Amino acid sequence: MKMIVSLRFELSKSSAKPDTTVEACFKFMVYDQYYGKHREHQVKHNFETASTSAGIACMIPLDILKKPSSGFFVGDTCVFGVKFIKKLFVQKMNTFNEDKSYTWNIQDFFALKNPGHSPDFEIGGYNWFISMYPSHDGKHLSLYLNMSMQNDLPKDSGSLVDLTLSIKNQEGGKHRRLTGRFPSNNHRWGVEKFISLEDFKDASNGYLIKSKCCIEAKLAIVGSSKTGYSTSLRARERSVSLCFC
Repeated sequence: MKMIVSLRFELSKSSAKPDTTVEACFKFMVYDQYYGKHREHQVKHNFETASTSAGIACMIPLDILKKPSSGFFVGDTCVFGVKFIKKLFVQKMNTFNEDKSYTWNIQDFFALKNPGHSPDFEIGGYNWFISMYPSHDGKHLSLYLNMSMQNDLPKDSGSLVDLTLSIKNQEGGKHRRLTGRFPSNNHRWGVEKFISLEDFKDASNGYLIKSKCCIEAKLAIVGSSKTGYSTSLRARERSVSLCFC
């Protein structure tokens, strides 16, 4: 049976926080102590409480490591290193993660402009509005949630939004719903053909009653805002000596 050397990199449990993810890209290295031709393997991993380690199952076969001419094993000693090769990002979970909702009560659907926009509303520290208008084919109703531009997020934001858009059945029946998750830096999420205008205007469905309709947006920011910091690659190199008997 062929023996191999495996390497793993572990985030200490004291550094693993329930609301934090550390996004890392690094290299494992086996140092060639004679010729400087190190063996390398690149790894990308998001370290968090549920996953505090990452590694490579087969870094190098043991017979090659211990071969005298390889330069990896000198004087009963071999040297392994870890080098961070890109920026290290720490993602902090947003404190707002509970569903909150906004209801747009439209008194006269037929008086809406095209497109129709709800008033701005605030959820999770950001301003939003709902837009609704006929689809390009003229047979459906388009419905979207939008983030107001004055509350634009940085381009590297990693926030995710869980969203449910609904046209409510005002007669107590089943609402028309669409649920999904999207990055908040998209600024807009929804669907062009949310419902056919025929179904929407059919009074028996309860969506449009005497020109009145009710639109609800329920959302929660469940991701994280990403803040990055870079470090010197040289300062980040670490090595450890292992002795084989």
